Amino acid sequence: QMQLVESGGGLVQAGGSLRLSCVASGRTFSMYSMGWFRQAPGKEREFVAASSRSAGSTYYTNSYADSVKGRFTISRDNAKNTVSLQMNSLKPEDTAVYYCAASIRYYSDHRSEYDYWGQGTEVTVSS
Repeated sequence: QMQLVESGGGLVQAGGSLRLSCVASGRTFSMYSMGWFRQAPGKEREFVAASSRSAGSTYYTNSYADSVKGRFTISRDNAKNTVSLQMNSLKPEDTAVYYCAASIRYYSDHRSEYDYWGQGTEVTVSS
């Protein structure tokens, strides 16, 4: 089992920034691709960003949902078993619970292909 614990959520005004972090334990972090998803009230959980697994390499493939491209940045630190999501220029429509997830696949942006999930951290963007 892999445990994932998110932190960094909160209330921010539109145009502001937040940095989410997710600490993993229980498995070899570098063997997993990592993703961020979000779920707004009344909506399905959706893909936000993902970073490929990187065992034995310093090269990562990162990708983003169109809605956050140019505003959000995913990064991972294998030495600290951590994946982060820097969120800039936040909009009210970014309001959601954000989840960190891990997949044994090299890379995925599909919710169903992730094996482990954190409990989520809430982000609220006020207008």
